[in-house]
Amino acid sequence: MRFRPCIDLHDGVVKQIVGATLSDSEPNGPQTNFKARKPAQWFADLYRRDGLTGGHVIQLGPGNAEAARAALSQWPGGLQVGGGIDADNACQWLDAGASHVIVTSWVFHDGCIDMDRLTLLNRRVGKSRLVLDLSCRRRENTYLVATNRWQTFTTEAVTHSLMDRLSAYCDEFLIHAVDVEGRCAGIEVDLVDYLGRWQGVPVTYAGGICRQQDIDQIESSGNGNIDFTVGSALDIFGGSGLAYNELARRYGPDGAFGV
Repeated sequence: MRFRPCIDLHDGVVKQIVGATLSDSEPNGPQTNFKARKPAQWFADLYRRDGLTGGHVIQLGPGNAEAARAALSQWPGGLQVGGGIDADNACQWLDAGASHVIVTSWVFHDGCIDMDRLTLLNRRVGKSRLVLDLSCRRRENTYLVATNRWQTFTTEAVTHSLMDRLSAYCDEFLIHAVDVEGRCAGIEVDLVDYLGRWQGVPVTYAGGICRQQDIDQIESSGNGNIDFTVGSALDIFGGSGLAYNELARRYGPDGAFGV
């Protein structure tokens, strides 16, 4: 079980945002919990110094490419990148220093998985450098993959069978529980329990983590196999629930819980 750090970019600035409010229809923009004064590369350098590999830089909409490249250049090979990735630009992001590209909307378009697009992307970047984002929102008893900054529901549910099928094409899955993302009100327990019963490529969970008990629940439900990301609750993002230095110590490369 590893702590996977994040750099979420909105309008070129590192922010922590309530995921469900990330919509163009919001007249005042998304609900923002934190807006950094430090640039993206400062956070990348922090993660580099602590050896926290496998973190992700997410571009939440346009206007973030320059900041994303700055973060990647600060730690070549140490961070993944997502947001607006497709088969035409994926290799450019790898050349810019990303260890992996993270893809959702381009592969899940017109409401379902496009296997032709996924096959093309896999062929261009390789399985070992592709992360599929299965971030999802709950509808009744089903978690449906959400695209376009998590505002569009697809018809594809996060199931073990879907993960079995897609894991042949990617190295990892990144899964935000969108309905609790940024709310610091606890994790999506049912989703974590379900993910914990799957055996396959690495899975990173994000959404709602606000205290150590949430991390303990992820560890228990996932038998130590689900990695985690913390956003708004983290002290380096203005939060008070969890300390970055403690998570880096416990769940980093040299911690008792690290790999």
